[in-house]
Amino acid sequence: MEDATNSYGDEDYYDDDEEYDSEEESLDSFVNFSLLSNIAVWLRDQVPRGTHVKGSIPYPRAFTGRDIVSTLQSRIVSELLLNQGIETTNRAIAVQVARSLQQQLFFYEVEWGGGVLQDGVEDVYMFLDDQEGPSDAPRDREELPTSVITVLTRCYAPSCSDISPCYSFACPRRARTDTMVVEETPNPVPVSLDEDWATHVDPSVLAALPESEISRQTIIHKLITKEVQYLKDLDVIESLFIRPLRNAVPPVIPYTELDGFIDEVFGNFLEVRHANHQLLEVLNIRQREQSLVIQRVGDIFLEIATEFRLVYPSYVGHLPLAEKRLKEETERNHEFRLFLENANRHPDTRRIELKVFLNRPSEHVQKYENALEAIAKETAEGNPDVDFLMEAVQAFKSLQAVCVLQTFQHAMCRGPTGKFEWHNLVPEDSRAEISKAEQKRQSIIFELIKGEMQYVRDLENIDIMYVQPLRAADPPIIPRDRLSAFIMDSYHNFGALHLQHRRLLDRLHAIQREEHPVIKSVTAAIFDAALNWRESYMEYITNYPIAEYRIVDEMATNSAFKEFVEQCTRHPDANRLDMKNFVNRPIPRLARYELLLKGIMEASTEGHEDHESIPQVIEVIKSLLKETEPGVTSANQKVELWRYNSNLVFKPGEVVDMDLLAESRSLIYTGKLLRQPDTGFEWSGWSELFVLLFDNYLVMTKLKEKDGITKYHVNRRPIPLDLLTLANFTDPPTQRGIGLLRGFGGGKDAAQVNTPGVNPEPVTDSRAVYPCTILHTGRLGGLYTVYAESTQARSDWKEKLQEAIGLRKVVQESNKVFEVETLSSDTFVVPSMLSPPGNQSWNTEIAFTGKVTCSVPFTTADGRALVAVGCAEGVWIGYRHDSRSMRRVLHLKMVTQCAMLEDFGIFLVLADKSLFAYHIEALVPSSPNSANTSPQKLNGSKDVHFFSVGSLGGRTLVIYMKKKGLDSVFRVLEPVVGKINERTKAPVSLSSRLGWRQPRSEWFRVYRDFFLPSESYDLIFLKARIAILCTKGFEIMDLSDFKSVTIPQRDDPRHEKLAKRCESCRPMGMFRSSENEFLLCYDEFGLYVNRHGDPSRTKGTIEWEGTAEHVAWHPPYILIFDSRFIEVRHVETGRLCQIIPGHDLRCIWDGRGASLPLPAPGPNGSWEEAPSQEARVHGVMRAEDVPQGRPGSGGPARGTGQHIFELIPTVPLFLPERLASPTQHSSFLHPTLNGSP
Repeated sequence: MEDATNSYGDEDYYDDDEEYDSEEESLDSFVNFSLLSNIAVWLRDQVPRGTHVKGSIPYPRAFTGRDIVSTLQSRIVSELLLNQGIETTNRAIAVQVARSLQQQLFFYEVEWGGGVLQDGVEDVYMFLDDQEGPSDAPRDREELPTSVITVLTRCYAPSCSDISPCYSFACPRRARTDTMVVEETPNPVPVSLDEDWATHVDPSVLAALPESEISRQTIIHKLITKEVQYLKDLDVIESLFIRPLRNAVPPVIPYTELDGFIDEVFGNFLEVRHANHQLLEVLNIRQREQSLVIQRVGDIFLEIATEFRLVYPSYVGHLPLAEKRLKEETERNHEFRLFLENANRHPDTRRIELKVFLNRPSEHVQKYENALEAIAKETAEGNPDVDFLMEAVQAFKSLQAVCVLQTFQHAMCRGPTGKFEWHNLVPEDSRAEISKAEQKRQSIIFELIKGEMQYVRDLENIDIMYVQPLRAADPPIIPRDRLSAFIMDSYHNFGALHLQHRRLLDRLHAIQREEHPVIKSVTAAIFDAALNWRESYMEYITNYPIAEYRIVDEMATNSAFKEFVEQCTRHPDANRLDMKNFVNRPIPRLARYELLLKGIMEASTEGHEDHESIPQVIEVIKSLLKETEPGVTSANQKVELWRYNSNLVFKPGEVVDMDLLAESRSLIYTGKLLRQPDTGFEWSGWSELFVLLFDNYLVMTKLKEKDGITKYHVNRRPIPLDLLTLANFTDPPTQRGIGLLRGFGGGKDAAQVNTPGVNPEPVTDSRAVYPCTILHTGRLGGLYTVYAESTQARSDWKEKLQEAIGLRKVVQESNKVFEVETLSSDTFVVPSMLSPPGNQSWNTEIAFTGKVTCSVPFTTADGRALVAVGCAEGVWIGYRHDSRSMRRVLHLKMVTQCAMLEDFGIFLVLADKSLFAYHIEALVPSSPNSANTSPQKLNGSKDVHFFSVGSLGGRTLVIYMKKKGLDSVFRVLEPVVGKINERTKAPVSLSSRLGWRQPRSEWFRVYRDFFLPSESYDLIFLKARIAILCTKGFEIMDLSDFKSVTIPQRDDPRHEKLAKRCESCRPMGMFRSSENEFLLCYDEFGLYVNRHGDPSRTKGTIEWEGTAEHVAWHPPYILIFDSRFIEVRHVETGRLCQIIPGHDLRCIWDGRGASLPLPAPGPNGSWEEAPSQEARVHGVMRAEDVPQGRPGSGGPARGTGQHIFELIPTVPLFLPERLASPTQHSSFLHPTLNGSP
C-alpha cells in the first residue's frame, strides 16, 4: 500500500511539473514580441539576476549585457522560425532590441556610464524601478518602452497559417529577395587599447601603490590589451575569410570541396577563439570587480590553461598541414588567389596575409609563459597570486610541450617537425631528471610510435598515390574490365590493415599526449591490436606473392602502367620507393615489432610489467607469421603457375589450353631431362629439356632467355595425364656420345642400348644416362624416351609421375563431367578373336548378335521408357538399365542407323542401305489387342547411305542420302499424320516383318529433292537451315530455295594453310558455341568460325588428343570418340574437361533421332547453366571375353561382350582443393623463376 502511495505521489509530482511548463509556454503565447512594450514586461520576468561586483561594489538583483542578450535571443530565434521560416543563430537582433530598451531607460548601467550596451559581461545593469523584494511586488514605473520590431512582426491576414505563406504579397513567411537582413555586428571589446591604464585609476589609489605593483598592473593591462587585439585578429579570420568563402556566389571553391577545405585550413579555429573569449571575459570581470587594479590573475590563467590544453594542441599541431593545403589551393586555384588579394586590401587585415593570421594562435600561446613570469616577478612577496602564477607558468610550459608534440604527431613524418626524435621534444632540464636507461627506453618507444606513423602514412599513400589515380585515370591506364580485379589482386585488403593500424596509432598518440615525456608502457595497446589484426594479416600476407606478380607482369606488358609507376616513384611522399615496396611494406613491419618490443623489454627496469607482457605479444606476432607460411607457399605456387603460363611458347597453330590459371591447378614437379637426337647428325649433340609436371599435363620445353626473361618453348605436344602411361623405367643406363657425327660407323660411339647384364661403362661414368620410357595414348602420341642423369633422378621422376597420375585420377573421379551408366553388358556379343574358325553365331546355343551399330532411347505413348539397339543381326528393344529385358524385335541384317519419331509413333531403321518405317505398336505393343501395322520401305533401291531426322520451321523432316556417281542425292520426307493413324491390318508374315510387303498407305510424303556435287558424310539440322558434311567442308543450305554456302571460307590468303588442312581432314560435326559463333569439328581438330564462316579466334585450331571417329553433342560439351577414349571438351573454350578410357569405343547415338529439346546459349550468348541431366549420348566398348553357352557351361567357344552405356552428366559436389605433391621442390629450378617473368 505504501509503494502504491509513493508511486501515486511521484506521478502527481511529475504531472505538476509538466503542467507548470505548459502553463509557462501558454503565457508566452500571449506576448507579442513585435511590440517593445510586450518584450519589456516579458524580459523583466525572464532575465536572470544576481549580485555582480563592479568597482569593488556589489550590486544585488543586477545583470550583465550578456544576460539580457541571451534571454532575448532565446525567444527571438523561435519567433523568426515561426513567423518567417528563418533559422539563425545571429544575436544582432537581440542586441538591437536590448539597446532600444536601454535608450528608453528601462534599465541602466550601475555606474551610469554612457556606453552602448554590448553582448558581454563587462558592464553591470539594473532595472530602473527594481527594488528589494519579490519580483511580483508593485512597480514604481508606469510607462513602458514603446516601439515596433518589424523583423518580428506577424502576418496581418487572419487566415495565415504557420505552415506556409498566405495570399498576401507582404506575408513575412513569403520568400522575398528584399527581406531585411540584420547584419551581425562584431562585439566591441570594452577594454581600452590605451596602454596608459593609470589615467583611469583614482590618483590617490595610484599614489598609494608601490612601484612594483604599478609595473605589475602595467604588465597585466598590456596582457589584456594584446588579448583584445588577438581576438580582433581571430574575428578577422571569420569575417573576412571563412564567412565570405561560404557565401561566395559563384563559389571560389567548389561546393563539394568547400567544407573539407575549411576544415583542413582553419581546423578547430572556432574552438580556439571561444576559449580566448572565455579568458578575456573572465579578465574583464576581474577588472570590473577590482576597479582596474587587479589583485589576482594567476588563478584565471591556471584554470584557462586546462581549457587551452583541449583546443590549442590540435590547432597548432594541424597548422603545417593547413599551410600546405593553403599553398596548394593558392597555386592551383586562380579564383581563390584573387579572393585572398581582395581580402588583404580590407583595412582590418592591416595588409597581413591569411597565412600570418593562421599562425597567430601558435605565436600567441607561446607568449603567455613569459608574460606570467614577468607578472610573478613584479608580484610582492606574500601575495598568494605568486603560487598561482608559477603553477600557471608550468601549465603553459606543459601546454607548449604538448603543442610541439601534436605538431610532430600531425606531421606524420613529413617536413622538419616530422623528423623530430624523442630528445627534440623534451627540454634539457626535463631530460636531466630522467635516467640514461629510461631515456634509452623512451627513445625506443618513440621509435616504435614514429615507425607506426610512417607505416600508417605509407598505407594511406597506397590509396592516394596508386588506387585513386588508377580508378580516376581517363583514358584508363588499365582497361576498365580488369581494373577492379587488378586492384584487388595487387593491393588486396590494405584498407583493413590501414583501419587497424590507424586505431593503434590513435591509441599510441593518446598515450603519448597523456604521459609524455615518460611513457609507462605501450604493450597493452600493441597486444590488443595484434589480436585484432590477425585475420587481416593472414589474408594480406598470403596474397603478397600474387600482388607482386600482378604488378611486375602489368609493368612488363603495359607501358602506360610502367610509366605511371615510375611517375609515382618521383612523388615526394614516395621517398623514391616503387609500388612493390609499398605493397611489401606490411610484411617487414610486422617483423619489426618483435625487435622493437625486445629492445623496450631489455631497457625496462626489473619488475616492470613489460617483462611479463612483451613476451606474450611477441609470441602472438611470431605465431601469426608462422601461420601465414602455408598460405604464402600456396600463393607462390600459384604465381609460379602464372609465370609458366605467360612464358610458355607453343609452335604456331599448336596452342593447347591447359587451364593453368584454374584455382585448383598445381605444379607437381619440375626438372631437367635429356633427349636423344632424332637424327645422327646434330651439332649440339643431346638436347636438354626442362620438363614441367602439372596436375593435369606433362610438358616438355626448351629454355630460351632473352632480355632477362626466360621463355619455355614447348618441344612436343603436352601430354594429358589421363593419357600417360609409364612404360619402362628399369632399363640399364646408356652412354651418350659426344661426337659431332653421332651414329656414323654403326653408332658405337653414340647412345648404346645395353644388353641385359652387360654395362658398357661403369655407372659412375659422367656420360651415363638412364632411360625413362612413357606412352602417350593419342593421335600424336606413342612411346617416348627421355633420359635422366642419375638413378636418383629417374627414381624421382617415376615417383612424381605415379603420384601425379594418381592425383589426377582422384580429381577426375571427384569432378568428372559425365558418368558412365551401363545399359547392357552381356546381351550383345560378337565372336572372339580366339574363337575357332567356323564357330558361327547361329550354331551356338545363344546366338551372337553381331556388332552394335546404333541405338536410340524413346518413351512410348503409355509411358514406358525403352531403348532400341541396332546390330548386325537386327534390332533389340528393352527397358533402359535392364539388360535382361532386351528382346530382338526385328530380324534385319546390317542395321546401321535407327531413329524414333515419338510424336508420330514411327520407328526408322536403316538396314542394308534400305530405310524402313515401323509403327512402334507393331514392335512393342502396349496391349495384346494392338493393331499389327505393316512396315513401309521409304526408298526404292538399296542405296541409302545415311539419314537424318530433325525439325525446320515447325516441320518434322526425314532426309536421306543416296549416291549417284560422285554426287549425293537427297530426298526430304515429311510424315503425314493422317496416313500414319490409318492402321490397316496386314497378315503377319516374315515378309511383312522384314519390310518386303508394300504398305497400303504412304506414311511420308516427298517434301523436297536436291543433290550436292560432292561426297557427303552426314547432315545436321541447324536452327533455320541444314548443314551437309561433305568433302568440301560444311555446306550450309536453305531448303526453301536450296541456296547454299560452304564454310569455312577459303578465299582469304591469310588462311591458306588452314584451308589446306581443312581439305585434308574429314568434317565430323558443327555446333553452336555462342550466339554468333560455331565450332566446326574435323576428325583431327576443331575450328571456331563466325556466322559468315570466317575463323573467329586468333589461337587457331583445337587439336584433338585422338582421332575423331564420331563427335557427339551434349550442350555445352562436345564428346570426341576415338577408339581408345572419349575426350570431353567445353564447346565455348575447347578446353579438355574429361577423358573416358575404353577399348574399341564407338558412338551409337549422338542425341539426334529422339524427341529431346536442345538447349541454347544464354541471353548473353554463353553457356552459363549446368548441362541437361538427361542422357544424350550412347556408346559401346569392347568388354572382356566371356564363355558362350548357358551360364556355368564351359567350352572352347568364346565371345566378346559389348558394353553399351549412356553418358549421364554429373553435378560436382565440390570443387577440389589444390592437390599438390607433399614435396614441392624441384630437382632443377631455373634461377629466373624467382624473379620477373
